[in-house]
Amino acid sequence: MANERLRSVMQTAGLTTQKFASELGVDPKTVERWITRDTVPHRTTALTAARLLGSQAAYLWPALEDSRTAASEAEVLGFYPHRHLVPKSMWLDLLRGAQREIVLMAYASLFLPEDNPESIRLLREKAAAGVRIRIALGDPETPEIALRGAEEQLYDGLVGRVRMAIAYYRPLLGVPNIDFRLHRTTLYNSVFMYDEEMLINQHAYGVYGYRAPILHLRRCEGGDLFDMYAESFERVWKTAYPHQAATPPSASVQESADR
Repeated sequence: MANERLRSVMQTAGLTTQKFASELGVDPKTVERWITRDTVPHRTTALTAARLLGSQAAYLWPALEDSRTAASEAEVLGFYPHRHLVPKSMWLDLLRGAQREIVLMAYASLFLPEDNPESIRLLREKAAAGVRIRIALGDPETPEIALRGAEEQLYDGLVGRVRMAIAYYRPLLGVPNIDFRLHRTTLYNSVFMYDEEMLINQHAYGVYGYRAPILHLRRCEGGDLFDMYAESFERVWKTAYPHQAATPPSASVQESADR
């Protein structure tokens, strides 16, 4: 069956098979098969082709969207209704197995060192082995933490938990390959990434983190769920500041309440 959408869009763009193939860097016979046999190119090539044509890849090749959905579904390894239902051994197994990168982003992440006291030592050992480690915890001095504490009816209790978590992780300050920062963003999800695997603590308004669900992901070619959360972390990381010089923009809880 011919791909009439592709043929029509190419004609509208004034591109012959040869010219289109040349701009894409593929064989003209390949483009011809896309048209006459409705074969589907690799996703990267399809996206490039769609941009050249001023169109959408999913419009030109609807099957791509189906494969993308399937790939994203394949990224989901598991789902736990509550964080406390995740096997304790999994947190350490993922930590031990990381070879390139570890990311810990939360407000407190206090449960990790409390439930697994060896985790701090393991993080130091991983850093010594060349693993890049980035830790982003909440800044207890900011109104964002105070607000979350009020929402969860913990009030100063959450501030205390954040301070305690920072104290647990403080021995990692200055360790080569470990970057320890504080952030003041609205935290929708806590992210724990170990190379190609990720645990997402999905927060709900007024619900303690241990009662919120955990999504277990593994990056899969063609999927975008893992990368979406990774990109979210990177945006937080860009606004975070080193713990040693934690001087956030001037704001107080009272000023926030007066607005």
